[in-house]
Amino acid sequence: MAWKILLPQEIMSEGRKLLEDAGHTIIEGRGFETEDVLADMKEYQPDAMIVRITPITREVIEANPNLKVVVRHGAGFDALDVKACHDNGVQTLYAPVANSTSVAETAMLLILECSRNVTLLHKTWVDDYYKAKLKIRKNTLNGKTLGLIGCGNIGSRLAVRALAMEMNVLAYDPYKPAADFPDGVEVVRDLDRIFKESDYVSLHTPNTPVTKNMVDKKRLAMMKPTAFLINTARGGCVVEEDLYEACKNGVIAGAGLDAIRKEPVDPENPLLTLDNVIIYPHIGGNTVEAAHRASYFAAMGVQEVYEGKKPTWPINDIDYETAKTYTDVKKPDKKPAGMFDF
Repeated sequence: MAWKILLPQEIMSEGRKLLEDAGHTIIEGRGFETEDVLADMKEYQPDAMIVRITPITREVIEANPNLKVVVRHGAGFDALDVKACHDNGVQTLYAPVANSTSVAETAMLLILECSRNVTLLHKTWVDDYYKAKLKIRKNTLNGKTLGLIGCGNIGSRLAVRALAMEMNVLAYDPYKPAADFPDGVEVVRDLDRIFKESDYVSLHTPNTPVTKNMVDKKRLAMMKPTAFLINTARGGCVVEEDLYEACKNGVIAGAGLDAIRKEPVDPENPLLTLDNVIIYPHIGGNTVEAAHRASYFAAMGVQEVYEGKKPTWPINDIDYETAKTYTDVKKPDKKPAGMFDF
């Protein structure tokens, strides 16, 4: 017997076709607020749900004893109560590689924009062309050091792109053996090295008890005054008040952010007043291609569970405070790129 599948938000055609071709019934949700999904759960009792941005609480999960699987349409699952799902025998899946390339490209875009001081250029060049052209700081990326915190699907893709632009790449990810990092990356196990040695510190971690408020006044003070913080991960990893003070007072050169603590952004957020801070509305993974991939992979996950197969991308319960960590290191087999290389 086919399943009823709730879609609080529409998914792309490839994913929908996969489900319909398998004979499943698609339930169009009445809305994507949590209370809308709760009402749909109670009324329709779906077997599965593909969720995009809606926070899914324990109350939502427990409102439907028929629910078998929840799939996150993308990589992050902060808004899904995974424990509540598992407590109620509901499988949880996601699509971690669907938007990895898109987010890595967004991180590189922020790095490039910060390197050229784009916000201040835009503000200045019409009124004072020569100041914009000759006086505002602009830097090349060649020979600069990118420090990655987290080197999974997204961090690894950014590393490859940075290496292609002749940057030096340091990477910190304690949950990954050195052999699994991209070639050309220097694997470090001392987090402070990332902050002290990098020209661009780029975050690629989930928001966990270990990473929450990880970037604070102390760590920002370790950074070079010419360095930038890049965050395409989660806003909760950064103490925003400390970041504001560091950018305002020249402790660091600035920041490029695609994730902040409160989304949508509070118009009163003081970071919005700074010329050396670029903020995007968390659009790193929101490309057309990523949406098509996420829809297809999410639908694929539903079908895998329906057919009794082992899912390709389950969300596992991980205690990051006790999870296995690695101490092995790896260095690139070539000398670091430099400013005067030719």
